[in-house]
Amino acid sequence: MDSYRLQSILDQFPRQTICVVGDFFLDKYLIIERALGETSLETGLKAHQVVQVRCSPGAAGTVTSNLRAMDVNVIALGVIGDDGEGYELKRALQITGVDITQMIEWCDRFTPTYTKPMQREPDGSAHELNRLDIKNRAPLPAEAEDEIIARLRQIAPRVQGVVVADQVPEHNCGVITDRVRDEIASLARVYPIILFVADSRERIGLFRDVIIKPNAREATRALYPDRETELDRAGVEACGAELYRRSGKPVFLTVAADGIIAFHAGGPTRVPACPVHGPIDIVGAGDSTMAGIVAALCAGSSPPEAALVGNLAASVTIHQLGTTGTASRQQIAACFSQQQ
Repeated sequence: MDSYRLQSILDQFPRQTICVVGDFFLDKYLIIERALGETSLETGLKAHQVVQVRCSPGAAGTVTSNLRAMDVNVIALGVIGDDGEGYELKRALQITGVDITQMIEWCDRFTPTYTKPMQREPDGSAHELNRLDIKNRAPLPAEAEDEIIARLRQIAPRVQGVVVADQVPEHNCGVITDRVRDEIASLARVYPIILFVADSRERIGLFRDVIIKPNAREATRALYPDRETELDRAGVEACGAELYRRSGKPVFLTVAADGIIAFHAGGPTRVPACPVHGPIDIVGAGDSTMAGIVAALCAGSSPPEAALVGNLAASVTIHQLGTTGTASRQQIAACFSQQQ
């Protein structure tokens, strides 16, 4: 790919509308000032003093943030609670320009939340304390599944792509339940011109008729769920090839610092990662990669071209320290120019 071809792909991003369906989390950072710590009169325990609260969309919301940074139009579809965390999550999504009209509030569900206490030291440095997780540990109600499926059927014909973000490890406790996953496969068959792309921490091997983006661990566990030791690179690539055979659609196997192996009709293509300069922070890199891949595919790129755009997006974000970064079209183009 040359710079002209890349720019022609990037220029198409604002013309694309993508639905992100799945598990939306609230990332809630509590900035604690160590020097202000007090002792509780009631318990005698140390009372941490929060001096700043910072909220941002997490999990599926990280994908939407990356897509919006690339000027892609985004519709969010998920189930959250009728609670304060849900309010903060919707507000954070709206700030980035995401369409939240399809988000479903359910009174008996939590809004999944990662609460991250960050203790700030006198020298200005900060480090994360034990995280507090709020998650739903009961199956998604059938009525909520019905609503997700009905809305997905309405949305699918008017978008160019659908990103499936299956983040919850507990079976059927997130948005992408067995029923919802089956419906996604059915819609992918009904609308072959719409790109359906799935990412799943625990169940990537169960998706059919959609494009999938596993990492090495996820690809291995999909075929060898009881395996405790890591496969070598040849073994991981064999897993990617088998998932391609099963899914019937392209597979983007991410292999960390080695980039992406795209399995597609033209055969497996290795797309190297971009060179790294200085310290990096890999938090959210996979979501940046996903956003770049899907936006590029919707813009008409080939799978290897989409893999390159995904790598470029990840390269931009991992150089943003201490935050879940995003990559704009301008930053992606600049990163590509630096590689030439």
